[in-house]
Amino acid sequence: MPPRLAPLNWGLQPSSLLLPSSTRALLPSIPTTSPIPRPAQTTIRTIKSTNTPRPDRFAHNPSKPALNSTSTAALERKAHSTPLRTGLLAQKRGMTALYDPVTGKRTPCTVLQLDRNEVIAHKTRDKNGYWAVQIGAGEKEVGNVTRPLLGHFAAAGVGVKRWIVEFKVKGAEGLGVEVGELVGAGWFKQGQWVDVRAISRGMGFAGGMKRHGFSGQPASHGQSLMHRGMGSAGGSQGSGSRVLPGKRMAGRMGNERVTVKNLKVLQVDETNGIVVVNGCVPGPKNQIIRVQDALGKPWPKAPMSVREISPAVIREPAVVAA
Repeated sequence: MPPRLAPLNWGLQPSSLLLPSSTRALLPSIPTTSPIPRPAQTTIRTIKSTNTPRPDRFAHNPSKPALNSTSTAALERKAHSTPLRTGLLAQKRGMTALYDPVTGKRTPCTVLQLDRNEVIAHKTRDKNGYWAVQIGAGEKEVGNVTRPLLGHFAAAGVGVKRWIVEFKVKGAEGLGVEVGELVGAGWFKQGQWVDVRAISRGMGFAGGMKRHGFSGQPASHGQSLMHRGMGSAGGSQGSGSRVLPGKRMAGRMGNERVTVKNLKVLQVDETNGIVVVNGCVPGPKNQIIRVQDALGKPWPKAPMSVREISPAVIREPAVVAA
């Protein structure tokens, strides 16, 4: 920091020692009743910078302050992309098609079946640091479950489950489903949008053309057994004579988590626990699927608790007269 100089005494009388003897005799006759005011601003010698201040590199927007590193601030940043209510677990039963009775348009769709989705536990902000609902589905032999997990199921008052998944929710209002309650297909409404997540079908070791869509080598002009080859994997001088990390090459294809967004719910069968969604869903048949409200669409006007779900209507079979 530059040194701060003493204020200059502008307009003050000089010392009498610096005045000649003839002028020194006239000093008593000069009125000194009102002192000369000093300037309000003091002169500071400094350097004016021509560079504009740079924004904080921890700020997500130059016009906004830096991000806070607390857990509360982290939850607030994720609040806009956290669903209001829990999702459910379903099994992929296969694909079919629906026809519009008016236009005759064919719409491919996937049939998902819910298998005894029950609430096992609640995760709260005070105890666990976040809000979530733990859902269990399916069934499993008691002898194949560890004792701690059996105690966890017994505390919730539910049977032994095969799959256990946590669905994060935005706040305490998402814990409307009580522990031990059974949630059916009526949790979703016809016409709403959902996101599905599952493990894709494993396809084993695949080449670059099948795995990444490479075009391959030319089909003629002296190519010898390299028609489907990948080609060069790393440059000489530009990349340091090495293969850069993340290079797309041949390897295992599939068997990874895939998310398909914005699938429309076409039909809901509460009695049989079936939800029909538009389009395809990752994974083979009988694959476990996570179904939750779509993040890229407005939140649906759907039930927040089991009590708000409309009861299933079981139709009596028609009696055919002989």
